[in-house]
Amino acid sequence: MVDSKILIVEDDFIVAIDLKIHLENMGYYVLDITDNGYDALTKTRETNPDLILMDINLKGDIDGIDTAQKINTLYHVPVIYLTGYNDKNTIKRANITEPFGYIVKPFEDREIQLLIGMAV
Repeated sequence: MVDSKILIVEDDFIVAIDLKIHLENMGYYVLDITDNGYDALTKTRETNPDLILMDINLKGDIDGIDTAQKINTLYHVPVIYLTGYNDKNTIKRANITEPFGYIVKPFEDREIQLLIGMAV
C-alpha cells in the first residue's frame, strides 16, 4: 500500500528529514514529523496515520515506548520503532507494546519497505 500515511516521531531533525525523503521517494505520504511524545499523541488523533515510525528516545519526559503504548491503547495505529539502541532491556520493554518491528539506525530502504509493507 504505497499511498499509506505515515507519521514520523524522531528527535534527531536530520534523521527525520532523511527518513521523510526516503519514504516519499518510495511513494509513501509523510503526514508530519514530531520530536516528542505529546505532539505524537496529538498528531495521531488529528491526522489518523496508517503507521507511525517511532524513535525510542524522544525529547521531553515521555519516551517512544510510553508514547507507543498510549497510541496502541487509544488509536490502534501500528508502530515500527526506530532506534540506535538494541540492548536487551530496551527491546524487552518495547516488545510489551507489540510493535510491528524495529529499524536499527542507520537504516536501509529495503528494510523500511519490508516492514512498512507488513504493517499496513
